Amino acid sequence: MLLILAHNVSFDRSACDEQLENSTPTVAPTVDGGETLKLFSGSCYLPHPDKEETGGEDAHFICTDEQAFGVADGVGGWAEVGVNAGLFSRELMSNSVRAIQDEPKGSINPARVLEKAHSSARAKGSSTACIIALAEKELHAINLGDSGFIVVRDGSTIFKSPIQQHGFNFTYQLESGDGGDLPSSGEVFTVPVAGGDVVIAGTDGLFDNLYNNEITAVVVHAVRTGLEPQVTAQKIAALARQRALDKNRQTPFSAAAQEAGFRYYGGKLDDITVVVSYITSANS
Repeated sequence: MLLILAHNVSFDRSACDEQLENSTPTVAPTVDGGETLKLFSGSCYLPHPDKEETGGEDAHFICTDEQAFGVADGVGGWAEVGVNAGLFSRELMSNSVRAIQDEPKGSINPARVLEKAHSSARAKGSSTACIIALAEKELHAINLGDSGFIVVRDGSTIFKSPIQQHGFNFTYQLESGDGGDLPSSGEVFTVPVAGGDVVIAGTDGLFDNLYNNEITAVVVHAVRTGLEPQVTAQKIAALARQRALDKNRQTPFSAAAQEAGFRYYGGKLDDITVVVSYITSANS
């Protein structure tokens, strides 16, 4: 199992290197018959420049053996009362990993995982959450808030999880204790997939700054040039950061702000988490 929670949380680097070296870096062709699919995943996390010393407020994990991964985005408003919401998002993801270990092999229920992870969280704060697992030829996922994921096939986005928000820039969020939204408020998805598909999960630092076609363009180029998913994630995150700093370009966030009646243009500087998973044949 490869576990990643944030850039300042240690994990077995040799396991990571082994995964990258022993896996095929290109996307496999469409899988037919009874072949088993697997995820070949990598990630990139860029904390907000002002939050690097505290590790930022995003968290994520990748469980290679269990074919599951997740992202979470701690709500920064807690800083106004002296709370680092990154502690809650990291605990939520850490608890999710432990809950996944208790799930039936090959039949992970992300909604159940999130319920267990939330119920055992003790840190103050609140967070969005998205957990995804591959079972046979389907992705099973739950998303609560404005993190989420897309699935790319043959250069087109075939699925995008919708955001959940109570109002503009007021996302659904899990909170320690009885406050906030409940895990049961998250949207549950079952998405059929095939070999050659690419899954991109991220926090709002990604989706607020890049349109689907921009993400897809990076993925298509990466696949054509044989880049590994970790490098693809790095390229997507770098482009999202570039857009976040651009005051002269329309972004998904500025378009949403304008639709809500605000005068806003350009990107939104934020923590950025990107997890990229190539769906391949288990024999690749």
